[in-house]
Amino acid sequence: MPDQSSESTQAQPTSASQSVAAVVTKISPWSVPDTVARLTEVVAAKGLKLFAVIDHSGEAEDNGLELRDTKVVIFGSPQAGTPVMVAAPLAALDLPLKVLVWADGTQTKVSYTDAQELAARYGLADELAARLAGIDAVTDAAIDR
Repeated sequence: MPDQSSESTQAQPTSASQSVAAVVTKISPWSVPDTVARLTEVVAAKGLKLFAVIDHSGEAEDNGLELRDTKVVIFGSPQAGTPVMVAAPLAALDLPLKVLVWADGTQTKVSYTDAQELAARYGLADELAARLAGIDAVTDAAIDR
């Protein structure tokens, strides 16, 4: 009988300056709130669906905890994402797309899982992988001056 135990790894604490493989991080010239606002405007302008903005730092503060300004913007397109999930049902764990906007000292950073990493993770054909690549243009548009 095959071993059905699941293997999990503990995430090691990382400093804000450490890079994580398969995660793209860009510097925004705007504050966290302004970057989130710009990102949501770009999402709307591109006809994408904004599913949620999760305010991790606000929730932490509401519970007497401290956390650097940290928000996650969740967005996507059913037309783009559905075929991906049809081909690879587990891709639903990573869809809709998520962008972390966070304060790193005096800098605002925008981070997300690399689209090529997601495509490789789920063994997506090039046509389906291309459906995820728009995250680069969305984030670039949000941080451009």
